[in-house]
Amino acid sequence: MMKKAGDIMTTDVITVNTHDDLEKVARLLLEHRISGLPVVDDGGKLVGVVSEADLVFQEKPVRTPFYVVIFDSPIYLERPNRFIEDIKRAIAQKVGELMSTNLYTVGPEASIRDVATIIAEKGVNRVPVVDVDGKLIGIITRQDIIKASLGDAGR
Repeated sequence: MMKKAGDIMTTDVITVNTHDDLEKVARLLLEHRISGLPVVDDGGKLVGVVSEADLVFQEKPVRTPFYVVIFDSPIYLERPNRFIEDIKRAIAQKVGELMSTNLYTVGPEASIRDVATIIAEKGVNRVPVVDVDGKLIGIITRQDIIKASLGDAGR
């Protein structure tokens, strides 16, 4: 029988809320030696993910977009809205201001191959497992995939 996401997921998931401050995130990441945290609302529904990369982003300088001036009018060579988004992220104080909402999730019946494909193709470190209502019920990391493959090889 092929293992499913529900078989290998971690169910005791450390989470944060959108209203939590970023210092709490940093402490949890360091204390538990993890690289990211699911963000849930008050009802336990997954609304985002915040990671080490998000915290590191805040430490880099924000760069103004490249542009040229033609007839006294700037023509942006990059998306000017990105500059505004970068400033908002750089000064964020709460999880909801910094978290990523571009989520890749699976249900507990998803195959391990499906989860591995998401991790590899989307370049994410973790895949939240949610129920039909979008509530977080577990998480699968790259290490969980590796452990599962070792377990199958030993049979």
